Amino acid sequence: MLLMEKRFVELSRLAYQREIITYSDFLNLNEQNILHSLPKDSLYTRVISFGGYEAAERQMVAFVPDALYLRYGIIDSQPLDSAFYQKWEFPFTALVIAPQNRKFAENLSHRDYLGAILNLGIDRAKTGDIIQIQGDAVIFVHNDIASFVAEELTRVRHTTVKVSFVDNIVFDFSPEYEEIRGTVASVRLDSLLPLAFSSSRSRLSGLIEGEKVFVNGKLITSNGYQVKEGDIISVRGMGKFRYDGAGGQTRKKRISVTIRKYK
Repeated sequence: MLLMEKRFVELSRLAYQREIITYSDFLNLNEQNILHSLPKDSLYTRVISFGGYEAAERQMVAFVPDALYLRYGIIDSQPLDSAFYQKWEFPFTALVIAPQNRKFAENLSHRDYLGAILNLGIDRAKTGDIIQIQGDAVIFVHNDIASFVAEELTRVRHTTVKVSFVDNIVFDFSPEYEEIRGTVASVRLDSLLPLAFSSSRSRLSGLIEGEKVFVNGKLITSNGYQVKEGDIISVRGMGKFRYDGAGGQTRKKRISVTIRKYK
């Protein structure tokens, strides 16, 4: 953890001193939490994170000096949209992995694609999310290894594949989700988890205390954390969901809520 903190500070210092933008590798949720937990005065620059599409879990972070931050017209109070990321040059590329012959292709999983990539000797930190769309997979990879992956990845399990580049780095992808409606005693993290994952409150509370639950990329260890509309809750090993908001109260004073559980 200490080494990761030092790395973030070094990247920020380098960006500040040279008046350039520096980038991290792809960060997992734990690493993003380390970054977000740093004291505000420990970094010399602003930070912007992106993973190729909205709600990407693995994200790359840009350390941006104030002068360049203003040059891009970024306003802190306004969210960054896809138009902004279209002109921002994050150093990663989207690749599509497709079977050569769909008729004989296996039903491949996320684990199959990730295993095939890592078997090429690639560091996981150089790769972002893998998303599956209609029998194909899209993976985000650092520019330094994109050509290597495109040339060397020819098979996933027993399926022969071809790899091609996506022209647009801002990938237009909306994850499939299941809308779940229910009632909870309060809009606390430990109340929403059982609704999302159909499990007991006691078991899922243990996940919170076991440091496996993140809200918007930040580790949360309090069962009583109050979730806000639009928050993305990720549980390691179980999946993630978005809290879409609350409705009225039932006669028993329970709160009607809607969540969006990603598939």
